[in-house]
Amino acid sequence: MKVNNALRNRYVFAAVFAALIAVSNFFQIPLPVGIPIVLKNLFIVLAGTVLGRFYGGISLLIFLAAGLLGIPVFVIPGGPGVFLTPLGGYLAGYLAGSLASGVICGLPTVSEKKARPALLLRLCLASFVGFALIDLCGALYLMFLNSMTFKAAILAGIVPFIAGDSIKLAVSIPLALKLRPIAARYINPDEGGYAHNKGE
Repeated sequence: MKVNNALRNRYVFAAVFAALIAVSNFFQIPLPVGIPIVLKNLFIVLAGTVLGRFYGGISLLIFLAAGLLGIPVFVIPGGPGVFLTPLGGYLAGYLAGSLASGVICGLPTVSEKKARPALLLRLCLASFVGFALIDLCGALYLMFLNSMTFKAAILAGIVPFIAGDSIKLAVSIPLALKLRPIAARYINPDEGGYAHNKGE
């Protein structure tokens, strides 16, 4: 019964993060490149660092599926055609960033109530990799979509977001430290359980 409850809770948490990612769409600062500064990538990285790779990835798949079905969760009108816009690369980056940060952090455990140096280091690395992958995928897709040079794509697709992402990176680490042991009580109550050993 405990295993079934934990499994159910994991999908509930994944759905909650998908909703948070979607709602964060309403907080944005427009930029000339056409992709605004948003809080969205903060919650995307948190989905991975708090839930681990599998359930963090599930939350992103829910979010992306909603947008591709036309539900207004993207910063521009959704549907499959969104991949023909500059946003397409960032959408791929959202999934890659969440998965990568989740792989580095793994499923949370209740023993993480104490912030050990190793955990803090993993969270710093995971958060940095998550944010970096989002922007890198976006820049590479801009280069492909608009036949830009690599330097021009970096200047257009990464540089404008460095300051904002640095702030969100700094915020994401203490948030993950606080949220992981809380989430663990519901999604991984048995630290020695199968899912934890698998590194989900």
